[in-house]
Amino acid sequence: MSETPVLDSAAVRWSAPPAERAGRPLLVLMHGYGSDENDLFALAPHLPAEYVVAAVRAPLSPPFPTPGWSWYPIEGLHGRDPDIATASARALVTWIDGVRADAASVGVLGFSQGGVMAIEALRLAPDAFSFAVSLAGYANPHPLPGDAALAERRPPVFWGRGALDDVIPAPLVAHTVQWLPGHVELSGRVYPGLAHAVSADELSDVSTFLRKQLPEA
Repeated sequence: MSETPVLDSAAVRWSAPPAERAGRPLLVLMHGYGSDENDLFALAPHLPAEYVVAAVRAPLSPPFPTPGWSWYPIEGLHGRDPDIATASARALVTWIDGVRADAASVGVLGFSQGGVMAIEALRLAPDAFSFAVSLAGYANPHPLPGDAALAERRPPVFWGRGALDDVIPAPLVAHTVQWLPGHVELSGRVYPGLAHAVSADELSDVSTFLRKQLPEA
């Protein structure tokens, strides 16, 4: 747990080759626990084509026999440790800083643990991102140095979750319900009948939100 997380640049899925990325808005996707970069990349065809999509792989390995990768542990003594989540988010911000180049804008979108990363990255670097999308995620209940600047800037954030989602602990959902409106321009929706997943209705709402965040020509 003491090692500094680092994202593997060789494990990133891009929707466009380097020659086709200049000057376009960049959207970085973060998967959930036990998954990998291929998971959310499957959403790319359903998102506005103006974005260059980059789906990254989380830097940590869950304990055997859980497959895939994680942003922070959910089990044992370090389960949901916000400091580990913050360390992974710092690694994410560092990687984005290295690839953003002349992107017209940069946004982050994540599911579950990736949704936590989206909010955490926004809190770490409020001026670095134009918006965030958190699907079935939450805001960690610990202060970060960028929180005051975030509350002043109030970037747009879409937070979607299922009414039947019992994976995210209720106290974390309750904290997020209170915390987000005081720090961001929130677009939130709870989807009836949805558990810990992404529905077609939610994906449609996300696509609409993303279109509204496109930089003006």
